[in-house]
Amino acid sequence: MAEPKPIAMPAKPDGATGVLVLANGEVAWGRGFGAEGAAVGEVCFHTAMTGYQEIMTDPSFAGQIITFTFPHIGNVGANPDDIEADAPHALGMIVRQDVTEPSNFRAVERLDGWMKRHARIGLSGIDTRALTRRIRAGGAPNGVVAHSASGEFDLDALLEMARAWPGLEGMDLAKTVSTETHYAWGEAREGDVWRLGFGYGGDGASTGSARTAGEGATSTTVRPEPVEGQVAKDRPHVVAIDYGSKHNIFRNLVKAGAKVTVLPAQATFDDVMAQNPDGIFLSNGPGDPAATGDYAVPVIRQLLDTGKPLFGICLGHQLLGLAVGARTTKMFQGHRGANHPVKRLSDGAVEITSMNHGFAVERESLPANVRETHVSLFDGSNAGLELTDRPAFSVQYHPEASPGPQDSLYLFERFVGSLR
Repeated sequence: MAEPKPIAMPAKPDGATGVLVLANGEVAWGRGFGAEGAAVGEVCFHTAMTGYQEIMTDPSFAGQIITFTFPHIGNVGANPDDIEADAPHALGMIVRQDVTEPSNFRAVERLDGWMKRHARIGLSGIDTRALTRRIRAGGAPNGVVAHSASGEFDLDALLEMARAWPGLEGMDLAKTVSTETHYAWGEAREGDVWRLGFGYGGDGASTGSARTAGEGATSTTVRPEPVEGQVAKDRPHVVAIDYGSKHNIFRNLVKAGAKVTVLPAQATFDDVMAQNPDGIFLSNGPGDPAATGDYAVPVIRQLLDTGKPLFGICLGHQLLGLAVGARTTKMFQGHRGANHPVKRLSDGAVEITSMNHGFAVERESLPANVRETHVSLFDGSNAGLELTDRPAFSVQYHPEASPGPQDSLYLFERFVGSLR
């Protein structure tokens, strides 16, 4: 494949306070916002038109710098409800238009102020269409995004930083974003996921989770506790292994009728079974599944042998695949967006899904006791599997993200329903 053309001329224009430097030496100048400094990671693109706060706080984006293809990012501001973790986990964002004053009644602060408060770097004024085409043609590159109010940068040092970063392949990031201790997810009233004017009620979202904030973040760690009297004692008990989970996954497990206990990514088989679970959930998360699998796969294999129902999402899907003998591979571009069509092979129905992954399960490696259940209609890659001899299934996409459609929420009901 031909090397893509440079996305910007190297000379710094007047007024530039931000820069993107790729590992191959390409440079794009823009206007910095949020925190000052430099961050190195994988530069990817995301096609969602909404949900930038949820995307930035998704732990699955640890180690990545997000290029938003939608030009107007930040115009609805930021608020404490639209988050999926205690702090942003994406390293930074690249956008086309400058961040403007919020134009939404739910906003409590500007996006650039929120970014600065959480030590995250933004870069505006970039031709994001050209950058996206470059990523589509050449794959997701390593790069550095930097912001200096003075407009002074050491390009050689930034280039060296980009070239020295090892990349996501082989990198275990799950243990860096996971909770450090187990806790009970503070459940809301059944069916009370979010209400205008009330937020998430008692589900713990307003007080945070037990996950430790990422490096440079300013949030504190607060463990949500169950709200007395709101949760029936006879609800089935789901133990969720947190490889980088999103709050809304736990909310939807509760909405489907479960009570949830969350354990760290490096929880042992004995740790899980000590909670007396009715079912086990494997969460989403960042990094290379093969690297995380060094400690996760042996545990998952033991859990499968118990015969208890198991459900995995995203990284959890990949880890389940590895546990049954399949292989995972680094994707050329990855899938990141809120409009990904997925075909359900059981009946041919098409689900519009939200996706965020840079690795995939190789369908050719699936063993005889594993059935492929979903495929991406963008590139035909695997998007779901289930075991034929044990009650375990998983999907590559995010059914909790509800990107407008709620086509995939049935998966939570299917899983929790199997526990009764």
